[in-house]
Amino acid sequence: MTRITIAHPVQAARERWCEALTRLIPGSVAEGWEPGAEPADYAVGWYPDAGFFPTQPRLKALFSAGAGVDHLLGHPELPAELPLIRLQDAGMADQMIEYCLHEVLRVQRQATEYEQQQRDGGWKELPPLRRSDITVGVFGLGVLGTQVAQALGAFGYRVRGYSRSPKTIAGIDCFDDSHGLQSFLSECRVLILLAPHTPDTEDLFDATRLSWLPEGAWLVNVARGPLVVDEDLLAALDSGRLAGATLDVFRQEPLPADHPFRRHPRVRMTPHSSAMTLPELSARQVAEKIAALERGEPVGGLVLRQRGY
Repeated sequence: MTRITIAHPVQAARERWCEALTRLIPGSVAEGWEPGAEPADYAVGWYPDAGFFPTQPRLKALFSAGAGVDHLLGHPELPAELPLIRLQDAGMADQMIEYCLHEVLRVQRQATEYEQQQRDGGWKELPPLRRSDITVGVFGLGVLGTQVAQALGAFGYRVRGYSRSPKTIAGIDCFDDSHGLQSFLSECRVLILLAPHTPDTEDLFDATRLSWLPEGAWLVNVARGPLVVDEDLLAALDSGRLAGATLDVFRQEPLPADHPFRRHPRVRMTPHSSAMTLPELSARQVAEKIAALERGEPVGGLVLRQRGY
């Protein structure tokens, strides 16, 4: 009998994971983790409580309950040899496409400018922008980034993508380290961050790199807060160098009530809700990967710790 433990901080999510996995894996037992729980074969977790890993000596793998794994890699008790497996889409791509398309459409339709007119009592038609007038850059061409880039391209925007190593994606102008980040950023009217948080990406978007964007560009961060230097982004917004920023992720979450982002007129923010884990769809992916592991087969999403994703 396969035992699965769910180490998730939200009780409702634990219950949904347990119900779905028990249904999808015949003969299995899936239970929410509590101190003193019986050791399990597999675990699904977000950021397990202190004391979790020492009580789970027979784990064969840990599945992240989300697309990112930086939170788990920073866990002080994470065993060095425990395979860590991230979710690959599991219903998040559609949500992310909707979120990013909404923000790009707002830029194209000049929603911020018209909202300011409304507040100021103005009434002035602005010259229209066509989709082909907007170049969207997607920084990070993993599973989610690639699907977002393809969807925006199919909608009629000019799209360029950036990845560490070379990629070829139909309809997308692909850049990599051999081209240089400045070349990629130079034409991005909207820049969408979808790369993982690693030592290479932390604080990457500082004053210098933000200045490589065209004047009046808009930043959308749906990746991780530490990719952007907060103070440098605020300075670029205050100076008018950037037209605005849509932020779904932050260095500290929840974002403190007194943080400047909360009251900045050029910032739109959401509470890390751009693409939420859907336990029913995610559980199906986890169940398939557990079955493959039990057969001794390789699975996708295995995290290379030295790379950070």
